Amino acid sequence: MRDKYIELRVNHDFGDILTTYFDFLKQNIKKFTNVFISYNGVFLVGLLITSYLLVSGFIGLIAEEGSFSGSGLGQSNEETYWIYIVAGGILFFVIFILVAGLNFSLSSSYLVNYERAKGLDFDKKEVWNLTKSKFGDTLVFILLLIPIYLVFFIVVVITAFIPLLGLFAQYILQFSLAAWIGVSFFSMLEQNKGVTDAFGEGWGLVSKNFWKSVGVNFILGLLNGLLLFIILLIPGIIVGVYTFHVVENGVDVGASIVSTVVYTLGLCLLLILSIYAQCLSQIVNGILFYSLHEKTYNVNTRSKIEQIGQSNQ
Repeated sequence: MRDKYIELRVNHDFGDILTTYFDFLKQNIKKFTNVFISYNGVFLVGLLITSYLLVSGFIGLIAEEGSFSGSGLGQSNEETYWIYIVAGGILFFVIFILVAGLNFSLSSSYLVNYERAKGLDFDKKEVWNLTKSKFGDTLVFILLLIPIYLVFFIVVVITAFIPLLGLFAQYILQFSLAAWIGVSFFSMLEQNKGVTDAFGEGWGLVSKNFWKSVGVNFILGLLNGLLLFIILLIPGIIVGVYTFHVVENGVDVGASIVSTVVYTLGLCLLLILSIYAQCLSQIVNGILFYSLHEKTYNVNTRSKIEQIGQSNQ
């Protein structure tokens, strides 16, 4: 039995957007996760390598200082450990940029295909084809984010000097920026707009519904963060218990394969789940886009009225 189609192109109020998001997530979490894993496989391996380099570097430096082992290692390998850290950092930065663009596209494309198919079965290749067709625009979109975030950073620095109110202003700016970027990117894929046109469309939709956009991103961002925390709770406890064991028993982490494996897997899991959470945040803004777009243009409402008129003729 097919799941009931969750209508997205509806002028939802604030509470309905939250409900729609969780209903959509409950219905599509398995299929979307399959898409996520299928097209992120290479990057997931890259994150594992990145985690290994970073963990090996930091553990090596800690052991070098004798913080865990309680003694020096004789010949210094500090330069080697710094190479690990720098290499891991560079690799992470490259993967982060690539993954950010890919998964913004994947989550948006999934939502677009779901809405176009009215919740019926659609192949994950359709999601990939839409993502692939917008590679060029996605790259330009990411490049334009650089000056946008530079301006945002300058504003944040300025507001930091304003006691209390500056803190609230920073959060409002942060979530409004997230809404604008997310809605604009979704507009680019859903409406096949150019990059600058998509930014303009996103600006118009978000600015006209400013507090609604900020509120949705704040509340669902908070709930997604809580969900991430719950998922990481058990692995976090395991890593914490192991760390306690290391400290209490003076384990030489620099020479311990188990330590490297535990911390590498822990860091890798954290990075992967952070990327997945980014996908969820874009799904939030995709649902927000449909709501704001319908409120502004009444596309779906007009279509239904026309259908009723035709059926009465």
